[in-house]
Amino acid sequence: MFSEVIMNLTKINFLEIFPKFRKSSDHFFTDILTISLRKTFPENMRIYSEKDVCSSIAFVLSGEVRVYKKDDRGREITLYEIGRGETCILTASCILSNTLFPAKAESVMAGEMLLLPAADFRRMVSTYEEMRNFVFNLISQRLASIMMLIEEIVFGKMDERLLDYLIEKSEHGNLPATHQKIAGDLGTSREVVSRLLKDFEKKGKVILSRGMIQLIET
Repeated sequence: MFSEVIMNLTKINFLEIFPKFRKSSDHFFTDILTISLRKTFPENMRIYSEKDVCSSIAFVLSGEVRVYKKDDRGREITLYEIGRGETCILTASCILSNTLFPAKAESVMAGEMLLLPAADFRRMVSTYEEMRNFVFNLISQRLASIMMLIEEIVFGKMDERLLDYLIEKSEHGNLPATHQKIAGDLGTSREVVSRLLKDFEKKGKVILSRGMIQLIET
């Protein structure tokens, strides 16, 4: 469950997390910081289910949220993760088009977020150019990432290539490497590698820690 944080976020705090709004007017900051509710969320909390009404949009201050699809047989695919300084493009799309949420969203790491009511988000997108730019730039980035994921799934068999890479490069089941380094070696994106590694972790094939991947099954 969400828990409300009594202490309001300041302009300085907000800009530390969302630096792309640094040229915004004082009126913008008064608007978003007055209307939004600052909430904490625990790990493994369901935030949205498929076909939910999007009553608000979250601006993530800390923690991480996973957006994914799940079929009737229980198979899952991660579309993208939302971290510090980001928001959910599917939520934005649903609010702006007045449609239902088409996926599932749950927290994978506890944190905080600002919840901006849907009606106020629509108004701010219409009123403030900086809000439009922030949302549309993020949509562009996410769509490019999702398109690459689709290409890898349909054409690349990247999961097999990644597992072969981990087995080949590891010593005694351990591989000290960043996701960016692996992505560069495999000719793909860091987002694709991160998604696949998290899927491997869920299946019990690896243990992930900062800068280290431990193979459980080879």
